[in-house]
Amino acid sequence: MSTILSIQGSPRGERSHSRRLQESFLAAWQAGAGDRQVLRREVGRVSVPAVTEGWIAAAFHPEPEARSEVMKADLATSDLLVNELFAADRLVISAPMYNFGVPSGVKAWVDQIVRIGRTFDFDPNKQGNPYTPLVRGRKALIITTRGDHGYGPGGANAHMNHADAYLRTVLGYIGITDVTVVAVENDEFGGDAFERSYQRAERTLADLAESF
Repeated sequence: MSTILSIQGSPRGERSHSRRLQESFLAAWQAGAGDRQVLRREVGRVSVPAVTEGWIAAAFHPEPEARSEVMKADLATSDLLVNELFAADRLVISAPMYNFGVPSGVKAWVDQIVRIGRTFDFDPNKQGNPYTPLVRGRKALIITTRGDHGYGPGGANAHMNHADAYLRTVLGYIGITDVTVVAVENDEFGGDAFERSYQRAERTLADLAESF
């Protein structure tokens, strides 16, 4: 069975272009050959708890098996989200660019799943790179929308695009290096430029649904 974990990051509902594109892609993907399922995790319209001092103490406890019940409760949401990630072999994130980065719900999700001993390991005595990614053999798709244009590779505003770079860095850090980004631009401007960009994204996602 092939499984996609769908992270829905827009705070908007039906008016969200990234959410609509994501749902269209997921429907096309599920219609493909073989046994396919989608696990959905809403982080745009449902709050994900922020990391707290108790969370940090529990996550970095030197003896995980000896964590107290309070520590286990502090990590309960993280355990749930990490388990969802491991239950899927594909990841699709819809994340519109907000203020040159990702929405707060997506950031909160990232903080919960990037966790020592679960999605990465750290050995200070290891020669070279002391970090070991633990989430391997998966690929990811990021569906994003941008209010202006020129934020793609080589664009005039690419240096201000911290959203794509952030997600690529985070996913690569835990072991997901096969990452595709499909973007719509000119969301705030609208008009023909936006429509052309949206239609290009639709075509790209329709093609990708066959091979993802």
